[in-house]
Amino acid sequence: MKAYHLNSHADAGRLVRADLSKPEPASGEVRIRVEAVSLNYRDLLILDRADQNKLNGRVPLSDGAGIVDATGADVTQWQVGDRVAASFFRDWVSGPFKSSYVPSSLGGNTMDGMLAEYVVLPANALVPVPPHLSSVEAATLPCAGVTAFHGLIARGGMGKGDTLLVQGTGGVALFGLQFAAALGARAIVISSSNEKLARAKALGGSILINYRETPDWDVALMKATDGAGASHILELGGPGTYDRSLRSVASGGKIVQIGVLTGFGPKPDLARLQWENADIIGVTVGSIEHFATMNSLLTEHAIHPIVDRVYGFDEVPEAYAHLRTGSHFGKIVVQL
Repeated sequence: MKAYHLNSHADAGRLVRADLSKPEPASGEVRIRVEAVSLNYRDLLILDRADQNKLNGRVPLSDGAGIVDATGADVTQWQVGDRVAASFFRDWVSGPFKSSYVPSSLGGNTMDGMLAEYVVLPANALVPVPPHLSSVEAATLPCAGVTAFHGLIARGGMGKGDTLLVQGTGGVALFGLQFAAALGARAIVISSSNEKLARAKALGGSILINYRETPDWDVALMKATDGAGASHILELGGPGTYDRSLRSVASGGKIVQIGVLTGFGPKPDLARLQWENADIIGVTVGSIEHFATMNSLLTEHAIHPIVDRVYGFDEVPEAYAHLRTGSHFGKIVVQL
């Protein structure tokens, strides 16, 4: 089968095409014929770490969807031909997060990912693809979709009448926007692009702020909400946005902390959280149960993930390069 490996000695962006033996499922495992995978910001961080020679031979990417191709002994919940997607954390089935789940993240420090024609995983690490979605769409769900659902809905309790601040128009941001629209929450979107803001408006954004034109976007947000602020904030920027997020959160509100897109830098002053009785919810993706529950929401509201661009298997380096530009609107997918 064909796959990609990380390799610190590679000429083309530390990614190398590899020909591997097709894996065989053991008892309790399922083999998936992967049809599509998607990229996340995490994948850039991992690619950049490949220079340290610690990830040579790793199959990258956490997110993928495909068709059950073979099953091992004792697998009863899946049949050949079933459409499935893999969970980001192989071992986090349900319940609270445990640090012991970290090594089971696909495409990371210790475990191969989804950028291969065939992948073998435990049967309980998969969820059915919503019937209204293609494999290209389903491949966008495991990280970005589950992250937004876990933070905003499962733990954040976002619903009708709430106000969500979305930073940017990447994968997590747009899932948050779509969830808000489906649940009857008002969505505020900030972006540096008026074109992207117009597209976000079509998805349900109601207050649109260009942060290049309005650097004090927190002031604009408070004015637009009559001083109330946002009940839910998808904090995707990191040090470059955190202080303004703190100044934008409503009394009793929730900041869902996800991103480090502007880097690791000075720590913000968290005093306002206490004054406003607000919370920070730290989120790293979610469980298999979160994934399945999110899929029910997608099906109920006929939500289709936003796909920016689809690349072919031979174009994986170009897909990474496009992600690095930050110019995408939604998710970047590779179709196998």
